[in-house]
Amino acid sequence: MNYAQLVSAIEAYSENYETSFVANIPVFVQNAEERIYNTVQLPALRKNATSNLTVGNKYLTVPEDYLAVFSLAVVDLDGNYQYLLDKDVNFIRASYPNPNTMTGIPQYYALFDRDSFIFGPSPDAAYQVELHYFYYPESIVTAGTSWLGDNFESVLLYGALLEGATYMKEDVEVLSNYMARYNEALALLKQLGDGKNRQDAYRNGQVRDAVR
Repeated sequence: MNYAQLVSAIEAYSENYETSFVANIPVFVQNAEERIYNTVQLPALRKNATSNLTVGNKYLTVPEDYLAVFSLAVVDLDGNYQYLLDKDVNFIRASYPNPNTMTGIPQYYALFDRDSFIFGPSPDAAYQVELHYFYYPESIVTAGTSWLGDNFESVLLYGALLEGATYMKEDVEVLSNYMARYNEALALLKQLGDGKNRQDAYRNGQVRDAVR
């Protein structure tokens, strides 16, 4: 289902072609996407980026579309991957109180602020780093198509219909019906995203549902 088809379906299910309702359909869809993306971990929400640390510089700028870390690794000078442990900033500050003299291959990282990571110890070489992270892919509203639209259109449709019904102040019965259909579709999506696609997850902290 592409965006034009999604809009037509929302109008038909809602039986509402009024100008202000149609003008707000992009908002309904984007709100639904955000809700879904924050409920289920999908391969389509993963991104990979590589960069290089600077000798003696304990900071690294995060990608502009970064939301959260899946994993962060340093590649040593022999080409071996060493996955870093996520710690608080105060742990790194306490463990390496003098970042100018306490250097080596980083073992730990923390999100220092909205724009950068901090590493401990400070790098003693220009190591390559590889970041797997969570991000919001481009909305179907602007892209025209999306992974959800192509693979799980039901959860996107009912999520948008639920947003639209809230906008129209529909009665409880209509809202309950859309919520039930949305939850059914979401449960199937979670079986894929948090179940089948997560069975071999290495880190225990990652969301992982049992496949039934």
